[in-house]
Amino acid sequence: MEYQKKELPDKVKNAGFLFAGIGMLLIAVSYILDPRREAFNNIIGLTFFASIAIGALALVALEYISGAVWSVPFRRVSEFIASSLPLVLVFAIPLFLMLGMLFHWTHPEVVTADKLLSGKSPYLNIPFFIGRTIGVILVLYVFYALFTRNSRKQDESKEQGLTRTNVKLSAAFMPVAGIGLTLLSIDWIMSLEPHWYSTIFGVYYISATLLAGLAATTYASVSLNEAGYLIPGVNKDHYYSLGALMFAITNFWAYIAFSQFLLIWYANIPEESIWFVMRWEGGWKYISIILIFVRFVIPYAGLLSQPSKSDPKRLKQISIFILIAHFFDLYWLIMPTFSKTVVFSFYELGFPLFVVGVVILAFYYQTKKHNLVAVGDPKLQRGLDFHL
Repeated sequence: MEYQKKELPDKVKNAGFLFAGIGMLLIAVSYILDPRREAFNNIIGLTFFASIAIGALALVALEYISGAVWSVPFRRVSEFIASSLPLVLVFAIPLFLMLGMLFHWTHPEVVTADKLLSGKSPYLNIPFFIGRTIGVILVLYVFYALFTRNSRKQDESKEQGLTRTNVKLSAAFMPVAGIGLTLLSIDWIMSLEPHWYSTIFGVYYISATLLAGLAATTYASVSLNEAGYLIPGVNKDHYYSLGALMFAITNFWAYIAFSQFLLIWYANIPEESIWFVMRWEGGWKYISIILIFVRFVIPYAGLLSQPSKSDPKRLKQISIFILIAHFFDLYWLIMPTFSKTVVFSFYELGFPLFVVGVVILAFYYQTKKHNLVAVGDPKLQRGLDFHL
């Protein structure tokens, strides 16, 4: 079947500007009224945005390295979402200027008086911290640029060797992305409480990142296909594969989250358990309980049955819900360091709205320049013929 490139309507661009504009206004007002609180929200926004962009890029690499064919008709959707990756550094810039307000390991007098922090100072120091964040984003963006360059070149040349090149790049990308995401999670989340130990936290954030990227890709892919912007032939078997993968990663996230909690609870070591104690006091106990349902029980139940995994309406609903749950999870991870009591108002709304707007705009402008389907991929027809 032939793919016909269509321009997305201006209402998509307008929606992007609306979300980004409202989000930017709320961010500006919040930074004026309470800079420290908004800086913590900025960390949530940074890690939320990074997980969507990097998660989408990881899906591209997973397709290549696994040899999957079912996802080829909407791989370009993941590529377009991942195109926003460099903008993650824009979210980091104000935080680089406020590190002393957020991380107490940035104060030399505190580090000198604390034997544990002194031992961590070769890693936890401002120049290395900033360098790691910039380095991780730039290295991952290099992979994005190489993946997409080969993919778009293939639209014209149909050269199968470009696919083999991307398979090799994917093999290199996987360990680099795993290390990069682990560094981002340790730096921006764990080091808010630098005395806390967890050897599984990097995997926790990696699983959440894959789920966020997949949810964004699923919502966009289903919506675009329903509106006729993708190539004819995408069917409920493709939808089922998206739903099954979301279901699987949801279960994997729950396994990692419970494993982290169980091991820390069983060992009952103060420097490990104090982190969970903070999330069981001052109203955070209720947020912790709600998180179990929002992050696991509801998505699990919503995707449990076979028909639900193939239902486009259900997939879009669950995709949005998973993204909201991911933001809620990051809020639970980060905000207890700011306040021992639960705080939530318009301060917390600016960054998620801004992230949504930025992703929509990045996606829209990518569709103006490139095909929404990888028409030159030799696996495309096999992907369209895919049936369970």
